[in-house]
Amino acid sequence: MLRDGVYGWVGVTDCNWRPREFEIEMHNRLDVESYIRTLLHELWHVYQHVMGALKDKHGKRYWRGIDHSLTDYDDQPWEQQAFQMEDVLYEEYLNYLTDTHQSL
Repeated sequence: MLRDGVYGWVGVTDCNWRPREFEIEMHNRLDVESYIRTLLHELWHVYQHVMGALKDKHGKRYWRGIDHSLTDYDDQPWEQQAFQMEDVLYEEYLNYLTDTHQSL
């Protein structure tokens, strides 16, 4: 992953039609915050697949039924959504930790 400049990715391991098994691979040299953010980002991609918004068919990538196989990474709508949700979920996680420590 270091050579690819990637923090993490998720792959479907069972089937492309209604996938339910996934494998998340993550860079093993991330600091704690980057690791958590990357995990949340990749888990959001799992959610996108399970909900049917993101699909891989015949070597093409579809977002809500539209072929985005040639869309640049920065313009991919599922990536834009995952980055947005990464921030939201990370803030929720920090709030959870804060609330948990305060109740102890």
